[in-house]
Amino acid sequence: MKDNQFEDEDLKNDSQIPENEENKINEEEKVNEEPKQEEKNEDKKEEEPKQEEPKKEEDSEKEENKQEEEKKEEKRYNNRREEEKKKVIGKAVRVNFNFKGLLMLVFIITLFVVAPKLMEESKTQDYVDISYSDFIKNIETKKIGVVEEKDGYVYGYKANEVKYLDNKSNNSLKSKLGFDSKTGVQGLKARLITNRLGEDSNLMAVINENGALIQSAEPPQPSLLLSIVLSLLPYVIMIGLLVFMMNRMGKGSGGGGPQIFNMGKSKAKENGENISDVTFADVAGIEEAKQELKEVVDFLKEPEKFRKIGAKIPKGVLLLGEPGTGKTLLAKAVAGEAKVPFFSMSGSEFVEMFVGVGASRVRDLFGKARKNAPCIVFIDEIDAVGRKRGTGQGGGNDEREQTLNQLLVEMDGFGTDETIIVLAATNRADVLDKALRRPGRFDRQVVVEMPDVRGREEILKVHAKNKKFAPDVDLKIIAKKTAGMAGADLANILNEGAILAARAGRTEITMADLEEASEKVKMGPERKSKVVPEDEKRMVAYHEVGHGIVGYIIGGGDRVHKITMIPRGPAGGYTLSLPEEEKSFHSKKYMLDRIARYFGGRAAEEIIFGKENITDGAGSDIYYATLIAKDIVTKYGMTEKFGPVFLEATEEDYMLQRKYYSEQTGKEVDDEIRKIITEQYSRAKNILLENREKLEEVTTILLEKETIMGDEFEAIMRNEHI
Repeated sequence: MKDNQFEDEDLKNDSQIPENEENKINEEEKVNEEPKQEEKNEDKKEEEPKQEEPKKEEDSEKEENKQEEEKKEEKRYNNRREEEKKKVIGKAVRVNFNFKGLLMLVFIITLFVVAPKLMEESKTQDYVDISYSDFIKNIETKKIGVVEEKDGYVYGYKANEVKYLDNKSNNSLKSKLGFDSKTGVQGLKARLITNRLGEDSNLMAVINENGALIQSAEPPQPSLLLSIVLSLLPYVIMIGLLVFMMNRMGKGSGGGGPQIFNMGKSKAKENGENISDVTFADVAGIEEAKQELKEVVDFLKEPEKFRKIGAKIPKGVLLLGEPGTGKTLLAKAVAGEAKVPFFSMSGSEFVEMFVGVGASRVRDLFGKARKNAPCIVFIDEIDAVGRKRGTGQGGGNDEREQTLNQLLVEMDGFGTDETIIVLAATNRADVLDKALRRPGRFDRQVVVEMPDVRGREEILKVHAKNKKFAPDVDLKIIAKKTAGMAGADLANILNEGAILAARAGRTEITMADLEEASEKVKMGPERKSKVVPEDEKRMVAYHEVGHGIVGYIIGGGDRVHKITMIPRGPAGGYTLSLPEEEKSFHSKKYMLDRIARYFGGRAAEEIIFGKENITDGAGSDIYYATLIAKDIVTKYGMTEKFGPVFLEATEEDYMLQRKYYSEQTGKEVDDEIRKIITEQYSRAKNILLENREKLEEVTTILLEKETIMGDEFEAIMRNEHI
């Protein structure tokens, strides 16, 4: 407290000094201005009788006066600058003066001065080193009357000095601190030839014969200050370790101080995150979701506009969608557009092993939000804390359920005047508790769908802003190739394309880079270094060309974009088809055509190499074809035999594979699926038999080039290839 008082007094003095000096300067200026005014008055009086003089002389006098005034003002300005510099320097010296630092400096200097004296023993006598034989002679000549043994040496003193040794004071404070002065007593010192004095029979005999005294010397005692330091050192080390551990525990906590005392504090920042730079202009492909959230932004900016009409803004908005569709990006865009505090936390950050910590963090988070209203609270992956209650082994006392209960209470406790909006994101809406999803908590649910072809093109344009592209780049083709991909996948494709261009030493991203990047993200990198036997190359070539020819003949809206026999990922080769337009609903004819296209590869293997030489390369084709046939029969009700009857297991019992029909019906279902598969396989085989020449021609070209693009393939099929 005293240190703070001294610092406050210094600051007060610093603040008073410039004020006093400024007052002095103002007084000096006033004093200087008074004679100026008198001079001006005198000049006016002199000018009155000289009105008849020429105007030129008056102008010259005015200019001279102005120059003199300007010079005086410059001098005053320079003087003020120098005085201000002195003030600043003096103030800096005073502010930088630290009483605690001075005490620490004095302590360090004292430690350096005292430390050598603490570590060495205080010298009380001066000794003369002599030989062992001379020591015995001095005893025989009665020059040594008292003998002491210490540290392998034997010390001798005159008999009349025994009184001094007995009466020497070692109990004074000065002696204990190690500062006692030398006594000046001189003794003799010799090295023992044995380990102890009692083991030297010759020396003991001489001592006894001459009547010398053997005196026991006290062991050397450390100084009082050293003893104090050594006794306090373990406590200092223990306290230091405790402080270190507390500081280390506090590093992971959001609030100040050790984490053990702030475990119930939420990890969100006190005043929210920094205002996001993301706006709705950075979000593309999900226009409906953007429109839903724009109303939230309008309410945060102009709440009175809605209140006048009687409208209530949703207290919570739940963002639902697949991973990578842009839910978190949307939340950041809302905060960036509204320019309000943004509290962001993950659902897993509420859950701890200690009971009550999650609920305490929920209370602290919403307490911070109320202090900073209007604001946005964003909870990412809310399914980590908002799962259905009653499913945990801990029952109602489960820590996660306690946290969820507190979250429900906080979201229900908002006043009508509080402009706090909770945004939450999840891709597992089916596991959320019903009480969490009801109106009044999450009033609005925004489904963030996978982007369509137009949305994917817009997303690609957004992520392509800071990248350089070659003139041949067509983002529409990339958007068509990436059906089923989310915004995160599209951003990854552009980044991979930029990496490929940089690896090749180009300054622009070409269309070939984006084609390679899209296929790399979807299927994996090309395995050009893989050694493939010649017969296997022929098998892969015929297989992929079979897919392409069947797809070309059938048509149906999908066009062949690329045929390659270069291994990529788990595939030995692949045929890529792109839809001319993306549809949400598909007809039975479209599904049957897809099954026939899947069987084009196996049919080509059977035609060229025979039934005995077909390979397992068509395994994935058969799998997907069977799934489509099964859905036609059991899910979509597209067969004449069963009609519109749902024969699949219910959603709740899907994992149990319960079937609500008899074994006889099950056998008929299997027969119907087998019938569809057999018909479409025969269809694909007949198409290839009718186009056997094209199968051979395209395969020959593919074996030469390894890759054929869609335009070249269609030209070959139209006999336009040169």
